[in-house]
Amino acid sequence: MALADRFLTLGRDVHSGEVLARGGDPEAHSILQRTGFVPVVRLHETYHRLPVGLDEAEEKRLATRAVARLRAVKYGVEADDAFDTETREPHYLPLGSQVAHLAERIREATTSDEVADILTELTASHDGVLIALGEVFAATAAFYQDLGQAPDPYTAKRLRYLAEHRLAVLWSDLAHMRDDLADRHQDHPQRRACTAEVGPDERETSAVCACPPPPPRLAPSPVAVPVAPAPARPRR
Repeated sequence: MALADRFLTLGRDVHSGEVLARGGDPEAHSILQRTGFVPVVRLHETYHRLPVGLDEAEEKRLATRAVARLRAVKYGVEADDAFDTETREPHYLPLGSQVAHLAERIREATTSDEVADILTELTASHDGVLIALGEVFAATAAFYQDLGQAPDPYTAKRLRYLAEHRLAVLWSDLAHMRDDLADRHQDHPQRRACTAEVGPDERETSAVCACPPPPPRLAPSPVAVPVAPAPARPRR
């Protein structure tokens, strides 16, 4: 990320009266969202706003908290005087980062057994991450079902569709891969545990480790979630 992405502005827009936050990188955007802000994606920019319908006191509380949280992890924030604060909130590792750590462990794994153990955290049939995610989908669908607005039952149906026909496929495929790796007991031919020792044929006395450099990390490409077909209207 560029250095400019470590800076944000947060204040009340003079035209709309909304409290807006502009700038920042994905980590800053996550902090804003966890503080109650809503992302707004436009053609040439993405910014964040507070939800509609808040009174001024609640807007001030959330905006001030966002400033405190951002500055606690060393973001530069130019804020309106009403939202400025010297408070710094403790920063805790969010659940998503803990799950992402599984990917880091797989990148460092040298055997099929290691990767099988890591994938078990995702695929365990009782308390794996994907099973828990399915429970979140089901609970959210139940919440939407009788929420009261016309689109809500369709949103609930969409969530159930995603859980049953998308998430279930992911779980099934990963579970089969996990079981396959568990049976292999195989060392990866291109990876080995680093002992930090110099090989006997190494001539350079300054060498610390003869292990090959790790492969470059590639950023994952975003995948669009397919849209379920709209329910058919009843014929007259």
